[in-house]
Amino acid sequence: MKLNIVLLTVLLSSSSFQTDKFRDYVPNKATAIKIAEAVWLPIYGEKIYSERPFEATLRGDTLWVVTGTLNGANGYDSTTGELSVTVGGVVYIEIRKKDGKILIVNHGK
Repeated sequence: MKLNIVLLTVLLSSSSFQTDKFRDYVPNKATAIKIAEAVWLPIYGEKIYSERPFEATLRGDTLWVVTGTLNGANGYDSTTGELSVTVGGVVYIEIRKKDGKILIVNHGK
C-alpha cells in the first residue's frame, strides 16, 4: 500500500517546484495507466493484471478514461459445435488530466 502511494506521489510530482496552472499532471496515456494501476491494485488486487492490456483514452482535452480488456474467446468452436461467450466486466477509472484527481473507480460485472 505504501509503495502505491509513493508511486502515485512520484508520478504526480514534477522536477521543478514551480506552480504552473497550465501544466497537465497526467500528460499522456502511459502516465494515466500507471496511475490507474496504482489505484486499482489495493482495491481489486493482482487479478487486475489479467485484464491487460489497459487502454487509456482522452475524452475532450480534460479527462483520461482507462479500462481493462475483457480477455476470453468469444465465438463458435468448430470442434465442439458450441458457442463460447466470455462474460464479466473490466476495471474502469476516470482521471482528470490537469491535476490527476480520480473522479470514478469501478469494476463492471
